[in-house]
Amino acid sequence: MLTASRLRVATIPPDVKQNLYGVKIASYNSTMTRKTVSRRTTSPAPGAARRKPAPGRPSVKGGPKAARKAASPSPYHHGDLHDALLKAAEKILERDGLAGLTLRAVAREAGVSHAAPAHHFRDLAGLVSELAAIGYRRFGMAMNASAVPGCSQAETGRAQGLAYLAFARSHPAMYQLMFSAERLDMRNPALQQAADASFAGLVESVAARRHESIREDALTLAQAADITRMWALMHGFAMLLIDGRLTDVLQRLPAGKGVDDLLDAMLSGSGLLRTPPSC
Repeated sequence: MLTASRLRVATIPPDVKQNLYGVKIASYNSTMTRKTVSRRTTSPAPGAARRKPAPGRPSVKGGPKAARKAASPSPYHHGDLHDALLKAAEKILERDGLAGLTLRAVAREAGVSHAAPAHHFRDLAGLVSELAAIGYRRFGMAMNASAVPGCSQAETGRAQGLAYLAFARSHPAMYQLMFSAERLDMRNPALQQAADASFAGLVESVAARRHESIREDALTLAQAADITRMWALMHGFAMLLIDGRLTDVLQRLPAGKGVDDLLDAMLSGSGLLRTPPSC
């Protein structure tokens, strides 16, 4: 049994009891506050679980970023990505020149990933080779369209010379690409075929002037000389004009004379155009 003195010692005073009770209540309130805040930050807003996607907009997992990615059209939704890349390459070539023509630039212009061109062209040489083939085909069409029925060979030669020069002046970057051996893969089938057709047209033109048939695989020295003379004259003249190296010469011509007159005089002096133009 406890004695009175011991009872007094074991008994907790009322003011101490009140203080201890207050501490416990404060601790309990603090704990409950933290739990409430945690539930508010981690739980969805009321009704969020029941929210449905808007009509016509599918529900996408992964948040807003995934939704935007799903909503954006695929970069490969081209009718023909091969042709789309070539068109993009030609646009860059005309706008930025040969120096600006890269696979990344083409992919960016076409609106596809940087890896997309590699699926259709092995490398940049493959792409520009097919682009050059397009240039050769257009060049051949321009040369064929320049021939006028009923004209003499000399008159036809002049018309073809002017068509040659017009193509080079209208498409300078494409023309330079067609003769950029270091950038092209001449083993490319499309380029081989187009370049061979262009050479065949040159041989045919020289054969008509010589009034004889010419075998492309077995030229005589005289035939080879005429073919090379015509090619060198026209190509050299076109490149000098494109590069602006003829500006000084043209400024010194007689009044009223221009590029076409200078070309006529060159063709006549070389023996490639022996009759005056009248067609």
